[in-house]
Amino acid sequence: MSSPTSVPGVFAGHWTHERGTTGCTAFLFPEGAVAGVWAPGSAAGSRELAVLESDQLAPHIHGLSLSGGSAFGLSAADGVMAVLAEQGIGFQTPHGAVPIVPAAVLFDLERGPWRPDAEAGRHAAEAASSRPLAEGRLGAGAGATVAKFAGGSEPGGFGCSGYVIDDYTLGAGAAVNALGSIRDPETGAFVAGPPPIGLLHPEEAPSNPLNPRGQTTLVVVVTDAPMTKSQCKILAKMASAGLARATYPAFSPFDGDTVFCVSTGKGTPVEAGMLTRLGHAAAVIVARAIVRGVTRGG
Repeated sequence: MSSPTSVPGVFAGHWTHERGTTGCTAFLFPEGAVAGVWAPGSAAGSRELAVLESDQLAPHIHGLSLSGGSAFGLSAADGVMAVLAEQGIGFQTPHGAVPIVPAAVLFDLERGPWRPDAEAGRHAAEAASSRPLAEGRLGAGAGATVAKFAGGSEPGGFGCSGYVIDDYTLGAGAAVNALGSIRDPETGAFVAGPPPIGLLHPEEAPSNPLNPRGQTTLVVVVTDAPMTKSQCKILAKMASAGLARATYPAFSPFDGDTVFCVSTGKGTPVEAGMLTRLGHAAAVIVARAIVRGVTRGG
């Protein structure tokens, strides 16, 4: 199992611009899902993250939108909402369903003037299925680049991974657009970009990294383990360790790294011991997804 769509109740699809320079990825949860978020980056572009806090009224989300295009790409969520609303999926009100679709974006504007919009989001949502989510230079990772800290750049991309622990399934998807170089923590090898100058001696790190606004890795972790909003936030926080293990450096002032955790599970929420095990597994598969994001490109 190597895709978030292996988790029951999760559907996902990509839209990629015909020039391959930008794109977006939609996750759909037709039956609703509990979610939380952790944003360790200092330059996040996002929408409707407040609804994920435990004191907010809406108990579920119905989709997620990940997109290139910087802040312009947030409009892709409108298209995802439209597809869900047409199916009557959303927070039910006397005036119809209102889908809750948080969104996060990454910066790929240096690749050209094309930006995902509502129509792009619609295409991604209409392409969503339970089939394994494709990896490489597509979707939200189409225009992604990495290793800018090292003084250049290399292609990023979209990667997936997964794991089964006891009776629960975990899946992760990552749009990898990092300031740092990418290192496989399982082998120790750098798979995109050289070891940064300051890896062993931080005082030698360059003071003016190339394109300091062109970063952000977006991560979605999904599971069928039943969780509360607070537990989802804890899992997202633990999962972010995988981002730090694979990205050198991570969480810089120029990165907008954002990690979502979504639970489609029903029933009694997991206890703290299982949450800890799931969080550890989530960190492992996030690191794997990031490595795959830069090694599955074409």
